[in-house]
Order: sequence, then C-alpha cells, then structure tokens
Amino acid sequence: MARKVLIIGAVWPESKSSAAGQNMSGLLRAFHQHGFALTFATAATDSIHADGFNNLPVTSMQIAINDASFDNVICELQPDIVVFDRFMTEEQFSWRIRKHCPNTLHILNTEDLHSLRYARHEAVKRAGHANCAELNNAFAHREIAAILRSDISLIISAHEYDLLINTYQVPARQLVLLPLQPPADTPACQQQCSFTQRQHFMTVGNFRHAPNWDSVLQLHQHIWPTIRKQLPYAELHIYGAYPPKKATELHNPAKGFLVKGWVEDVNTVMAQARVCLAPLRFGAGVKGKLLTALRHNTPSVTTSVGAEGIAAEEDWCGVVASDNHDFIQAAVNLYTDQSMWQQASDRCSALFEHYQQSVINGNRQLFDKIAQAMNDIQGYRAPLYQQGLVWHHSLRSTQFMSQWIEAKNRV
Repeated sequence: MARKVLIIGAVWPESKSSAAGQNMSGLLRAFHQHGFALTFATAATDSIHADGFNNLPVTSMQIAINDASFDNVICELQPDIVVFDRFMTEEQFSWRIRKHCPNTLHILNTEDLHSLRYARHEAVKRAGHANCAELNNAFAHREIAAILRSDISLIISAHEYDLLINTYQVPARQLVLLPLQPPADTPACQQQCSFTQRQHFMTVGNFRHAPNWDSVLQLHQHIWPTIRKQLPYAELHIYGAYPPKKATELHNPAKGFLVKGWVEDVNTVMAQARVCLAPLRFGAGVKGKLLTALRHNTPSVTTSVGAEGIAAEEDWCGVVASDNHDFIQAAVNLYTDQSMWQQASDRCSALFEHYQQSVINGNRQLFDKIAQAMNDIQGYRAPLYQQGLVWHHSLRSTQFMSQWIEAKNRV
C-alpha cells in the first residue's frame, strides 16, 4: 500500500504565476516519483491561474482554518507525512495533526525565509537598503519556532541554510537544503536566439509579491528613464500575474515602459529578450525569474539579493550591481556590447546545469532523511531538545489561539 503524504497549501499551486507555485509543483512531482499517494488540501479559495497539478494523480480538498472539521479529515486520512506550505500553515494545523496523528512526519516547506524578507523590507523602508536588516524580530520568532516544531524544513537558499544554523542555532538535523525546483518540462534550451535576434529588456514577477512591485517602481522611477535616454528605441516589457490598477497605470508606450501583465509562457518571452532586469532591493529565497533567464541564456542585471541562492556575484551571467548608477550602466553595456553579452550568455548553461545538480542532490538528501525518520520517528525526534521545548504546552500559543477563535465562531 502506498504511503500517504498530505500537503497543506497556503494557496492552490500556480506554477506559471510564481516561483513558489513552481516549487510546489516540483515537490508534488518528487513525492509522486517516490511512490507516495498525494492529497492536497487548502483553505484558500480557487484562483484563475491554478494549474490543476499538471496531470499528477492528486486528490484535492477544501479545508477550514480554526475548525474542528479538520480533525475528522486527518483522522480519516492518517497520513504518513504532512507538508506545510509556509510557516503560517504550520501554525494553523500542526497541533491538530500532532494531537491525532502523533507519529506523522512534519515537513515545513518554507518557500523562503519570510522573516528575512520582512526584515529586509523594513530595513529598506527605514534606511533605503537591506544591509541593516534586524534579524531578531517577532516575525522571526514565529518562523523559527515553526521550523523547530517541524521534523524537517526545506530551505531553498544556501544563505538561508547558513543563517538558520549559525545565527538562529537550528539543528542541521532538521534542515534540508533543497533549491527551488525548475519545471520538469523546460530543460536548458539547445536552440537559442542570438544577440541580433533578440531585442528589448524584460522583467517578470507576480505583482502580489512586494519585492516584485518595489522592483517595478525602482525601474519606473529611477532606472528606466536614464536607460531610455541612452537607448531611445529599446523597450522594457514587464510581465507578471495579478497586475493591480496602480501597475497598469504605469504603462506608457511612448516611453517604452510596457506593463504587459500575465503571460502564458514566460519561457518564450524570456528567450526573445536581450537582457533581463531585476533590481530587487529586498526579498529572500531564490528568484524564479533569474533561473528562467539562466535557462534561456539571457544575461541579467540584478542585485546581491537577486543573485543570492543561485551563484556568487563574480560568477553571475551578467552583472550584480550595487547601486542604481551601476545598474543602469551595466544594463546599457550588456544591451549594446555584443562581446560582453555573448560572454555572459555563454556562462548561463553551465551555471544552470550546476544549479540543477544541486536540486537533484537536495531531493536525494530529502528522501534519505524521510526514510530515516519514518523508520523510527521517536528515535529521530529524541535528540531534538529544542523541538520538545517549543511543543511544551506552555509555549503552544498558536493552538490555544486557534481553539479560542473556533469557540468564538460557535457563539
């Protein structure tokens, strides 16, 4: 009989809308390949870009937050593994699973460290840059507690993996470095458009993601006007799901600033662009747009935040800029200097293949650790003293808050 995994999603998977949706699709595919029966549950409403699990045999269901009906679901299903999509989902449901299925393995899919993204965002608002991010904050306390409660947490960036071990003192036993998983059906392309066959700049990102919207504003206010003065025939094409009115109002063909919104196939537009721009001032994890650029040998200009988790700055396929002036100059140079562009483009394939190998290694480590833990779950948990501490009744505030809300809703 197939072992059962329950994935509790924060949202329905949208592999064409965000890197997080792409990563969830990759996780589902990996569990399927290892013989698990898949159930996906979420309290989120349906979405227009949900992709139907890409033909994987997944049983899906709607669940409710702060509702005892979930207890019946978990008691009937009796999963061997539960994967929580983001730490907020772990806060909402893990205590119910621990209560009714104490031997079920808890895996937290962080997607990225939300608390790191939050700290960097606050630093940008305060000081204009993310270098002074305050890591010891209430948001981090919640997220690290969820990581400690979980048996295994999936970390997609080496920077975040090191941060958890060396700064937050999370035991390595509870962590797996599993980089953002590229789509299964889009390997590195063999037939690439040349420098002369490509035109224009592009960027892409879900507009609901704050770092992406900030990036668009940086382009509109501080970067693109100067590039356009130097390259009057170049255009910037901006793609992404869920563009709000404030974004579409920036659309200005006369200035070459084209807000195009949703695109069905980002691979096609990336392969036709000459340069990808990603002036990310804050964020965390691995940036899907830059992986897509690598896959299609498209040089990019980004920041240290953008390059994080993919490659060292000196190995970047393009330029990692430290300020807007350097960003603008790098973008213009890459767009106009064919030799510089070709050198950057030629490095993309090797870097993408290296990244893919790190994903393969991460998947192998994950399923080795799953096998070890499922063989003796109590033995696996025995040395996790901090896990026992955060599961102690005096620290289970998320459970008691949920129970209070549930009782309040019944009145």
